[in-house]
Amino acid sequence: MFSKYKLSTGDVISITVLGEDDLKKEKARLTDAGTISYPVLGEIEVRGKTVGDLEKMITEGLRGRYLVNPRVSVTIDEYRPFFINGQIEKGGSYPYQPGLTVRKAVTIAGGFKERASLSKIFIVREGDPTNTPKKVDLNAPIQPGDMITVEESFF
Repeated sequence: MFSKYKLSTGDVISITVLGEDDLKKEKARLTDAGTISYPVLGEIEVRGKTVGDLEKMITEGLRGRYLVNPRVSVTIDEYRPFFINGQIEKGGSYPYQPGLTVRKAVTIAGGFKERASLSKIFIVREGDPTNTPKKVDLNAPIQPGDMITVEESFF
């Protein structure tokens, strides 16, 4: 998933260029517009790009104008949060961690309330143009920006 992970608002990244400390950018949070400010290149549109796309774009921007053969590395320091609500003890937004499942997300949010239905858990994926809730089980993987809803059991 993470080689195809698309950056978006709320993600925090760091950029380094081998041997060029003045071009280092640490812990840059993507703005609401999906941009970051970077030395020499100014505002860069980052939203929707993978880490590899961004490395290539910065490399091409620096080559010739500033450096002969720049070696750029981009890392994700913090992923945008996931959200959980419904029959959960402490609904809200929580920091995403790689390898997160619905079960782990529920645990982070304080566990299920007494009336939670384990068979009525839904996820709306960020960026899903239909915004359609999809039924999932406790082992379903979570992605940054997901909205998880645990519905109430009626018996």
